[in-house]
Amino acid sequence: MNTRPVFHGSDIEKICEYYHLQKENIVNFGANVNPLGLSENVKSAIASHLDLLSSYPDRAYTSLRETIAGYCGIPADFILPGNGSSELISLLIESRMPKHTLILAPTYSEYSRELTFSGSTQEYYHLQEERDFRLDVEDLCRTLENGGYDFLILCNPNNPTSSAIMQDNLRGLIGFCETHDIFVMIDETYVEFAPDISAVTAVPLTTEFQNLMVLRGVSKFFAAPGMRLGYGITGNSTFLRQMREKQIPWSLNSIGAFAGEVMLKDTDYIRKTRALILSERDRLYQALSADPDYKAYQPYANFILLRIMKQGVTSFDVFERCIKKGLMIRDCASFQCLDGEYIRFCIMMPEDNTRLLHQLRGLSVNTDF
Repeated sequence: MNTRPVFHGSDIEKICEYYHLQKENIVNFGANVNPLGLSENVKSAIASHLDLLSSYPDRAYTSLRETIAGYCGIPADFILPGNGSSELISLLIESRMPKHTLILAPTYSEYSRELTFSGSTQEYYHLQEERDFRLDVEDLCRTLENGGYDFLILCNPNNPTSSAIMQDNLRGLIGFCETHDIFVMIDETYVEFAPDISAVTAVPLTTEFQNLMVLRGVSKFFAAPGMRLGYGITGNSTFLRQMREKQIPWSLNSIGAFAGEVMLKDTDYIRKTRALILSERDRLYQALSADPDYKAYQPYANFILLRIMKQGVTSFDVFERCIKKGLMIRDCASFQCLDGEYIRFCIMMPEDNTRLLHQLRGLSVNTDF
């Protein structure tokens, strides 16, 4: 009888209970959160502005939108702040009311979950391992043209593959969708970790196209998942107004709105984060690319996807080997459209990354499997 446990995502409490571990002793490589933690500037600013909780936030979030506009280089009128990207995904789908959706996969399961509430039929367009999960834009356009779709969902850079679609390809894809009445939602949760953000982001394209909305948040890059701050960007003022009308008033609290401004202006923290992630990601990618037991895919997000090439070793085997050493990676078996043995891990502090690298390397001489 197979009694192997099933863990989904970063189910750290369940994992701790099963393996008799303490949460504080685990390095979580599965959550994809900036290892630097919350900025000290943000902590200090929040602590000295707790009186904000005694007043309602500005219903239009004017100051926050101006800050986001400066950070992203687009007009403030293009921006809708929200209670995390999850609220904005839900609002977008509710306002758009798509009938037939195509989702680039494998990817984040929340898109599919929200679509089930909208009545939209949904299908997946599979990124191909043979192409190292790089999108074939022409083939995707043929699929869109022949499938009768009115809504396309992309995560860019993508989770869990860490692959990315370059801006030039995005322009062609969105333009094609515009001529076929297809609205495009692009989740850019991980774009700030890209080697060259300007080469990947679709934010500038919101000034060119009316059938586009880009979503971002502060959970991963700014290490603030508990703050629940996200923002949507679109040049389609009519659609943005529709979303705003459906949004619960003051969905983002006063502290979240204030802290968001401080975060986006913290250039020293942004610089330190990018320096850490880019250098450590390259170190780990180069090391694992040279290991015959894995196939590593070029990463654009703050995590790396590996395919296990050693015969007889499963993703759960490697997960269990690591967790017993207090290193929690992601077993990708629960991702739809990802056939084979894959693991994913995010970039943490250098000493922790070295510990993980030690556990991952040398499967050929390991006898624990």
